[in-house]
Amino acid sequence: MRRPAWEREGRGWPNREASAFVTASGLRWHVQRMGRGPVLLLLHGTGAATHSWRDVMPLLARDFTVIAPDLPGHGFTDPLPSHRLSLPGMARAVAGLLDTLQLSPDLAAGHSAGAAVLVRMALDRLIEPRAIVSFNGAFLPFKGAAGHLFAPLARLLVLNPLAPRLFSWRADAKAIDRLIRNTGSVPDRAALEFYGRLIRCPGHVSSVLRMMANWDLPPLARDLRRLGPKLILAAAAGDLAIPFEQTERLRGLLPSAIVEPLGRLGHLAHEERPDLAADLIARHSS
Repeated sequence: MRRPAWEREGRGWPNREASAFVTASGLRWHVQRMGRGPVLLLLHGTGAATHSWRDVMPLLARDFTVIAPDLPGHGFTDPLPSHRLSLPGMARAVAGLLDTLQLSPDLAAGHSAGAAVLVRMALDRLIEPRAIVSFNGAFLPFKGAAGHLFAPLARLLVLNPLAPRLFSWRADAKAIDRLIRNTGSVPDRAALEFYGRLIRCPGHVSSVLRMMANWDLPPLARDLRRLGPKLILAAAAGDLAIPFEQTERLRGLLPSAIVEPLGRLGHLAHEERPDLAADLIARHSS
């Protein structure tokens, strides 16, 4: 199944000059690195890649050594085998990458599922940052009917080898625009271009579905109370993917968490307002 190729989909990739390929945890990773200073680890969300931080990274590179990988199976990084495809498995894989790079993050920030990976890493003592900044983090299971249908539907689609190909084949510009707007965000030209490149590769879509099918969040919610690093919950009221009310539920599980409202922005708030995202991360760096 065709995956994104650096020589094809990677042409003109955002911050391409900062890109490198690294072998770690049995995978070939695409990693971007820029700047100097304390180490800041950025993890993108489900279905994205390093392009998600395209405008945030240069702002943060003024004060940090910024490290942003494509998560396993996303973008230009190899997928994990099925027996390692879980939230703890993803966390261990990223930790293996950091070990190979000989880097220990002083600060970490993640979007959606990327924030969940960071928290799992901290809970498992794979990283010890001073703080984790979560942008619309996906920490809690969906409630109601969505909770009963989400993972089973993803598993069903994984079992159908035609599903990723059909999804990719139908991913024209209008479909990508509609997909992003359904999260509450308004895509710019770059978002349409780079999400489109990835989604039109069935191998990328297949990896996203496999990750979703194996995403078990109840253990993460159960363990939140013992999280060591400060957790900052940057949450957007206009997010249609992760409802803002989850923030209050999270505060109930972890009263020490700091809430940073992002106004009426959507799920991709850090892409809509990279200046706001970079400033928020910098403010919580000490």
